Amino acid sequence: MKPDWVREGYNQMSPYLVCRGGSQAIDFYKQAFGAEEVSRSAEPNGKIMHALLRIGASTFCLCDEFPEWGAMSPLAFGGSGSSTFLYIEDVDATFKRAVAAGAKPKSELMDAFWGDRYCALVDPFGHEWQVATHKETLTQEEIMRRARAFNQSAAGKK
Repeated sequence: MKPDWVREGYNQMSPYLVCRGGSQAIDFYKQAFGAEEVSRSAEPNGKIMHALLRIGASTFCLCDEFPEWGAMSPLAFGGSGSSTFLYIEDVDATFKRAVAAGAKPKSELMDAFWGDRYCALVDPFGHEWQVATHKETLTQEEIMRRARAFNQSAAGKK
């Protein structure tokens, strides 16, 4: 149950993305990830002051860049210092949709050692997304065994 001190329509913790081109970002998230636009507050010129979006049961917010407020997108810094992890029903289809909508693959689709079908993408606004579909539940020991094998395999490819 959600505490009454969390605003209706929000999660206790929600990413807040600053985007250069907020309206275009909303359109991208709808197309790439199936986001639903819950609300939008914009200046008369269309610049997004605040928008709330939902993917499944999770919400996230975004706004346009406002340098005068210190709100800068990853594009202003040449990259993102964080990423958003998104579980989705069909990661393969989502990867294809996101790339078609303008995302750049940071990693290809793979069966990850922790039991997810997984990829990483950078959206056109500089934000990194890790997208996955859970495929198998593993013990922590099995994950660690697979992680060691993965790391050894990756080291051998250098």
